[in-house]
Amino acid sequence: MSQQQDGAIRDARTLGIPKMLLLGLQHMFAMFGATILVPVLTNSYFEGEGLSIQVTLVCAGLGTLFFHVCSKFKVPAFLGSSFAFLGGYATVASMNTGKFADMTMGEKLPYACGGVVVAGLLYLVLALIIKVLGVKKVMRFLPPVVTGPIIICIGLSLAPSAVSNASTNWFLAIIAFAVIVVFNIWGKGMFKIIPILMGVVISYAVALIMQTMGMTNPDGSVILDFSGVAAAGWVGLPPFQICKFDISAILVMAPIALAAMMEHIGDMSAISATVGENFIEDPGLHRTLVGDGLATSLSALFGGPANTTYGENTGVLELSKVYDPRVIRLAAIFAVVLGFIPKVAEVIGSMPASIIGGVSFMLYGMISAIGVRNVVENNVDFTKSRNLIIAAVILVSGLGFSDGLTFTVFGTSITLTALSLAAILGILLNLILPGNDYVFGENPEGDQHRGVNMKP
Repeated sequence: MSQQQDGAIRDARTLGIPKMLLLGLQHMFAMFGATILVPVLTNSYFEGEGLSIQVTLVCAGLGTLFFHVCSKFKVPAFLGSSFAFLGGYATVASMNTGKFADMTMGEKLPYACGGVVVAGLLYLVLALIIKVLGVKKVMRFLPPVVTGPIIICIGLSLAPSAVSNASTNWFLAIIAFAVIVVFNIWGKGMFKIIPILMGVVISYAVALIMQTMGMTNPDGSVILDFSGVAAAGWVGLPPFQICKFDISAILVMAPIALAAMMEHIGDMSAISATVGENFIEDPGLHRTLVGDGLATSLSALFGGPANTTYGENTGVLELSKVYDPRVIRLAAIFAVVLGFIPKVAEVIGSMPASIIGGVSFMLYGMISAIGVRNVVENNVDFTKSRNLIIAAVILVSGLGFSDGLTFTVFGTSITLTALSLAAILGILLNLILPGNDYVFGENPEGDQHRGVNMKP
């Protein structure tokens, strides 16, 4: 059956092809803003010679499809650009000694990508450990008192970007948010399951009307900037480039894999909890890690950014209740096609930041709510000091270290993101503090809701 008692649609084919295409567009719009932001930011590091938006879109789409192959087509996850590696790109861009002394910024970029290739391959090491030891032994170190707060942090850590984007034009942000709420609560039929897409389309139409009337953002900037659209062609081959390897760049990028892997485990728990399926056991955490890691390496091999599972799309799953991975694969195909149509990509890229902010208000909050649900459904006892301490440290670390934690090892600067730091501290405290009241597999129903139950 395509629809379960909880109202979820698990086989979107019953809706028909046109509706599936709309659902795919919705997921593409959800990931688009954050995914293209990574190349935009790296261009600021590399003085305009950073990652390409076209290459980024193609690699995100192909990486998602490759991930689905590795995960046996079961996990409804989209892989977009990873923000965890931004610090690494900035570090490589600033290198000016040794072989990097006489390089242009464009010449340094392939070496940064080479470091990302190695970082992606490190995923395979953790996947092998999980495969050998078994997911049950590994997940003993990730009880709900650890994973719940981490998932909460995933959503809340993104909250400042939602507010920052929305503040560029609160009127448009409120329209986008209100449209999503209206269609999600009072929408009928297909409109009820595409609230994000409707929010984007209607608020963009309002922005176009405001632009036509000569209105501007509160800071005086134009609401819609079509300069990039006019300059872009209809068809264009993405500027792929082969990565290069250097030990210095590798030492900068490779350690970031630890952060990305911790985020991956948190995202897999969030997606599993959202969908109500046990993806950590089937197809298996080792498979999803392989898919994510190899997708990252293949992307960087041809000049793209690191990939990672996207919280934005998890929010769309929670809101639309359409859990069919086929819809995600359609979004991936759209992303690849857009990578070869610069003009259309620029049109979507011209979407005001305020609209992205209004949409993000809903999506990021949904992710945090999933984390709260995981804690509640697993009956985490917060009358016990150990549990309070673990949750408190995770939340403060995950939200407090906004710039991560940077330290130097053998002369190389390494940055741990806030989420990876929170995950590491949570796991260590859970191991060290006495009085652990959680036995893995003792509460199968609770474990199932967080996606890590072990079925007989």
